[in-house]
Amino acid sequence: MAGRHFLQIPGPTPVPDRLQRAMHRQMEDHRSSTFPAFTRSILSRLPQVVHQTRGEAFVFPATGSAMWEAALVNTINPGGRLLAPRFGQFSHLFIQTARNLGYQVDVLEEPWGEAADPARIEAALVADRGHEIQAVLLVHNETATGVTCNVEAVRAAMDRAGHPALLLVDGVSSIASLDFQFDRWGVDAAITGSQKGFMLPAGLGILYLSEKALARVDQCTMPRAYFDIRAMRANNAQGYFPSTPALSLLYGLDEALTMLLDEGMDNVAARHARLASGVRAAVHAWGLRSCARRPEIASNSLTAVLVPEGQDARRVIDLAFTRYDIALGSGLAELAGKVFRIGHLGDMNALTLAGALAGVEMALCDAGIEVPLGKGVGAALAEWRVTA
Repeated sequence: MAGRHFLQIPGPTPVPDRLQRAMHRQMEDHRSSTFPAFTRSILSRLPQVVHQTRGEAFVFPATGSAMWEAALVNTINPGGRLLAPRFGQFSHLFIQTARNLGYQVDVLEEPWGEAADPARIEAALVADRGHEIQAVLLVHNETATGVTCNVEAVRAAMDRAGHPALLLVDGVSSIASLDFQFDRWGVDAAITGSQKGFMLPAGLGILYLSEKALARVDQCTMPRAYFDIRAMRANNAQGYFPSTPALSLLYGLDEALTMLLDEGMDNVAARHARLASGVRAAVHAWGLRSCARRPEIASNSLTAVLVPEGQDARRVIDLAFTRYDIALGSGLAELAGKVFRIGHLGDMNALTLAGALAGVEMALCDAGIEVPLGKGVGAALAEWRVTA
């Protein structure tokens, strides 16, 4: 099909031409005497993306999901007890990963479309008088439902409880898109991947650890091999990696960091907030609802849109793809057929997003969900004009 394909899933996101050019290079010797300067260019700037001044950042040839495992096996002893709210597919998978590794997880169930409740986390930690719970697992931005949690409020709840548990945060669909204050929020591990806000193909797992978490690494007795932070840390200190790095992706990451930091992380977050406000205006104009149950928890990196009762969101997604060359995210698990998801993160601006919303409108009408053509797009344009 002629023209641009609109990749509007919540990840992987479109790769800018600038990053494609950066990755298009011959392989090289990753043990050469000149390689450490390149490694340090990346590792010294990664913390700026999340406002981290203490602790360290690590990059693995892996994915964001793999960093769940890396964070756990380097800080939590075998059979350790954990606490986790579950309010969507990715919080469910974080919990499942921990259980597959033999950890005990106390789960706080929340309705899908809601966020983690700091008060319930505080109550659970207060009740843990023996401090058996070693960490709280939290998904910052639940990609399945388009809901963002208040990490700062969760840390405040933990502090009020006077509990020493670590705070392990999945930031896969938030880091490099939404505001993320690693130091100020008291995060101990932040987990992400290359394929969303960093605007790269999948293949890099990125893990930020606090000084408190790093202190646990040497004490932890959990078996580790590929994800052993001790080996990664020792090699990084010399400017190298313990195994063969994903060179093409690292060159892309180096350039992505330049793009993000030149724009400024506050401006990156503001841009995503502005784009999200237009998408939410379009959804409202269509007469539809977002999966996020409250405006204050609606994500700025994606919107999960509920279709009316009796309609199947999978038909909207298929028609959008086959007729209008736009890829929308599908509903996951209990939301299958109930929602379609519009990604608005990464290499995105108002004009490209307006084209995507036009494709969604046509697909909705084709699926028998009658919306006035142009009304949602017009509402988004009106929103973006006043926030420009």
